[in-house]
Amino acid sequence: MIPLSDGRVSTRPAVVTMALIALCAVVYLFIQPTPLRETSEDAQFDYDHAAIPYELTHGRPLTNCQVAQVASQAESTRVCNLPAGQAPFAPGKPIYLAVVFSIFLHGSIWHIAGNMLFLWVFGRRVEDRLGPVVFAVFFLAAGIVAAIAQVMADPNSTVPFIGASGAIAGVMGAYLVWFPRAQINTLFFVFIIFWFRIPAWIVLVAWFVLQFFTSPNSGIAWVAHIGGFVFGAGLAWLLRPRRPARPQPAPWPPPSVR
Repeated sequence: MIPLSDGRVSTRPAVVTMALIALCAVVYLFIQPTPLRETSEDAQFDYDHAAIPYELTHGRPLTNCQVAQVASQAESTRVCNLPAGQAPFAPGKPIYLAVVFSIFLHGSIWHIAGNMLFLWVFGRRVEDRLGPVVFAVFFLAAGIVAAIAQVMADPNSTVPFIGASGAIAGVMGAYLVWFPRAQINTLFFVFIIFWFRIPAWIVLVAWFVLQFFTSPNSGIAWVAHIGGFVFGAGLAWLLRPRRPARPQPAPWPPPSVR
């Protein structure tokens, strides 16, 4: 199920949404080492710059030994027996700032393409509702909350987590609360391709439920998706427009005038 558009024209240009898409593309194509395939350089780059639960919960970078243990048993045996095994793998790494940097990193061309499509479809209308400055703050806040959720789920994990999907999930949660009846042009793949216009709430609720069926071995930080989505939906619910109070009917019969 792939959303394509909501068929709505925004009242103002979605400058922040477009800037976020451009920034993610620039980081992926020109800053990350090998954008078209995964190599050892990519893994080293992620350990140097991305958020890692163990580092966040222990307040220090991983050691060479800990990184080697993720790579292979043979490599960990060799590295951990060396004097440098307990030295930091990325000394001086700003481990808390890495949470923000991780939002703009992606693991493959399909990873970034899917994330940017979802951001384009749902981000424009949420930005139109919040305004560019508040939307930018909201996006970063959703990404940070998503990271916190992922860390809480596995605080001792030594595997980096990357991607804007947690922040985008927050945008999707807000969209669900504010625009549940918007019609989403959606592609379905069931042997052949179907294209339907369906209400946003069906697309978003289905996406949210499917997160709980993600394989534990998929490498997807699905808990971050849940955390970001719940944050976005909760904040949008708090900021939803209040209905004006209904006027009270006049008493009947009217009081007599003296």
